[in-house]
Amino acid sequence: MKKIGFIGMGNMAKAMALGFIRSGKMSGDDMGAFAPNQEKLMKNAAEVGFKSYADIESLIDDYDVILMACKPYQIENVLAQQTSKGVVRDLLAGKVLLSVAITWDLAKYAPLVDPSTRVQYILPNTPAQVCEGVFIVEKDNTLTAEEAQWLEDLLSACGTVVTMPAHLIGAGSAVSGCGPAFAAMMLEAMADAAVKLGVQRADSYKLAAQMVVGTGKLMLETGQHPGVMKDAVCSPGGTTIRGVVALERAGMRAAFMDAVEAASGK
Repeated sequence: MKKIGFIGMGNMAKAMALGFIRSGKMSGDDMGAFAPNQEKLMKNAAEVGFKSYADIESLIDDYDVILMACKPYQIENVLAQQTSKGVVRDLLAGKVLLSVAITWDLAKYAPLVDPSTRVQYILPNTPAQVCEGVFIVEKDNTLTAEEAQWLEDLLSACGTVVTMPAHLIGAGSAVSGCGPAFAAMMLEAMADAAVKLGVQRADSYKLAAQMVVGTGKLMLETGQHPGVMKDAVCSPGGTTIRGVVALERAGMRAAFMDAVEAASGK
């Protein structure tokens, strides 16, 4: 079993670590992390169970798989950082480098790391924490066949894996990566409406959340087109079709399309 060292331990990295443990594929002992904010790092380490590191060079020394989880604008500086054992980019030679920072694909890393560093670009989402995540992986990578299979097995245990060419990952992640925020806004709004109509807040959230979980699972397991699923709930002159008309009048579809396009950076 391979072990993973995280450079950065923000919300996404924490969600992945928790998902890896929940899946049964890894334990806290299989993971370590370094982050500049040592107080926050140690708090997360106590909560999740991974080992915290005070310096980046010791982390890289101890792990053959490094997951780069810092902010995109920080990565060049991290790679160029001088440590007591050398420059970070040189310390990564011969290791697997998993990148979860948006836009940091294989082509972007290639001129900045040693040729022996094997790179895979991944864009996860926060539901990975409960093993219901989506992991978009770049089609082009430099992993060995054995490493690629290990990664596929690990990520598949935490959700759905979709392979895409680099130029489509921004659009894909606008749905899967940014989508949890859009879905949470929708859930909150629907629950607020139910509260307005007299339903208890906790029940409102439970109804809305399970509705989304169930609808998604139904679509994935049956392969039904979403339009067919919508039609199945809309009886002539019924309550659902009246709600659908209200959403159409409010421009719901266009709003979601605009949100995905804006999030994609296009």
